[in-house]
Amino acid sequence: MIIGVTGGIASGKSTVARAFAARGIPWVDADEVAREVVAPGEPALGDITEHFGHDVLAPDGSLNRRALREIVFADTEAREQLEKITHPRIRERLVAHLGRLQDQGAPYVLLISPLLFESGQDTMVDRCLVIDVPETTQITRTAARDGVDEAQARAIVAAQMPRAQRLARADDVIDNATDEADLAAQVAELDRQYRQAVGLPPEP
Repeated sequence: MIIGVTGGIASGKSTVARAFAARGIPWVDADEVAREVVAPGEPALGDITEHFGHDVLAPDGSLNRRALREIVFADTEAREQLEKITHPRIRERLVAHLGRLQDQGAPYVLLISPLLFESGQDTMVDRCLVIDVPETTQITRTAARDGVDEAQARAIVAAQMPRAQRLARADDVIDNATDEADLAAQVAELDRQYRQAVGLPPEP
């Protein structure tokens, strides 16, 4: 069984992943895989360079993410072209990574993906787990973590899928606006449910 884990910026997806990992559940991070497929030597980087030009490369030959982001942020057609280049390769790599974890005998595995719904990766999973916090919490955490002002943090949150829309597509929800003990309890309960769903006894 594959559980897709998503949530808005600064909702605590990595924190939740580590809490599941402490219970023996491995995960694949879609953001890390997205970086893998555009690494130097990867075919996707060649296609990106061919389409967007050498200005999107850093001096060392790696992808200059900021330069590419500036091109696609305000240009829908450019963003769609980038997605055509990267999304199929990301999906293929995700399937391979998830398959390896399943072959290693994990009770179930997590796919951590900020764009689970937007990228269509929810079609790869059996259940969708949304990590939820109020938008005010997202703004505060984003400003503190990324060193941006409140206006910038608000703009980042506003550019993402609306909270209500994300929650409407969730099979399961973790409220991560509480404390560490409550989060651990929520993870433990979901772990119990997921293990039961695949016919395994709960963790002691």
